[in-house]
Amino acid sequence: MIRKALIAVALAVSGCAQVPMADPQADQMAKAFPQPEPGKGALYVYRTGYMGIARPIDVQVVGGRTAQLGSNTYLRLEGPPGPIEIDCRLGDKTGAGQVQIEEGRTRYVEMSMTVLSVLPGCQVATVPPDQGQAAVRGSKRIEVQ
Repeated sequence: MIRKALIAVALAVSGCAQVPMADPQADQMAKAFPQPEPGKGALYVYRTGYMGIARPIDVQVVGGRTAQLGSNTYLRLEGPPGPIEIDCRLGDKTGAGQVQIEEGRTRYVEMSMTVLSVLPGCQVATVPPDQGQAAVRGSKRIEVQ
């Protein structure tokens, strides 16, 4: 019985969404939460949990940067101060949020999967630094396109 359960878990994990991962050094550097470069702010976008483990959430930061967030993954970007539009897409469902980036400051955004009626969707939410940092520490960094 236990063997069957382990095989089922292995098959489920092997079917998980595959996203391009950053190298381990970049992951560790980002988890130190360094100050942004002068004249810039930093943004972490993450997804935690196992809901919808086989489906990545498509993320687009207006201005052209895109990524796919699998379960327990994150990305880090730096850019000039100002409002940033962040969009997510999961199948036909979309979500969006706006974050104000400030010089020398770091913001954290959580992407989550939602279930509306029968079809899944996605949600964008700004979170406090302590919550964002805890989530990033338990996640792996991905490459941004």
